[in-house]
Amino acid sequence: MPRMPITTTPKTATIDDAPLINRTLARAFDDDPMMRWLFTTPAAREAGLGRYFTTLFTRQYAHHGVCERTGSAAAFWVPPEAQDKAVPDAETVQELQDILGDRAPLFRDAVEAAAKHTPQEPHWYLAVIGADPAARGQGHGAALLRSGLAQADAAGLPTYLESSKPSNLPFYEHFGFTVREELRLPGNGPVLWAMRREPRRPADA
Repeated sequence: MPRMPITTTPKTATIDDAPLINRTLARAFDDDPMMRWLFTTPAAREAGLGRYFTTLFTRQYAHHGVCERTGSAAAFWVPPEAQDKAVPDAETVQELQDILGDRAPLFRDAVEAAAKHTPQEPHWYLAVIGADPAARGQGHGAALLRSGLAQADAAGLPTYLESSKPSNLPFYEHFGFTVREELRLPGNGPVLWAMRREPRRPADA
């Protein structure tokens, strides 16, 4: 019996989608320089990445962000009206510290360093986007990116993201992002590329 294709049509992600999203993002970020800096061994990444994304999704972005998924990818956006609320509360911070162990102080310093470069004007922030490597090249990430950008464009607002993976930069540039800064994270951390995209009218998208 032929396998049904996995749809690339974005849909709103709910808490019930957490197992799928966590598996997808754990696979997507296994080779990400930032995650390899925080989870330094394959065993640490296997044990920690799923818990890390579970915490971010279920405690933070599912409640205060715009979360969408396809069959093999997920994206978490934060519109400007939610950015004050999307800051992790004390319990979320404690969960992340438990997951990261002795790497938690590095994570805290990295978040604080990146926050200093966040745009001050209203914008849509792409907090997380990732596709299962087994489905890369099938359009899942592009579909989610287009969906979020369309919402930002409809509001007439710019979008902002950070990436620690240089091979992802051309993908974002294809959709109109430009590199604004290169940030070397403290603690001998990886480079983050801060990228921005100006809003487009529908005819320009």
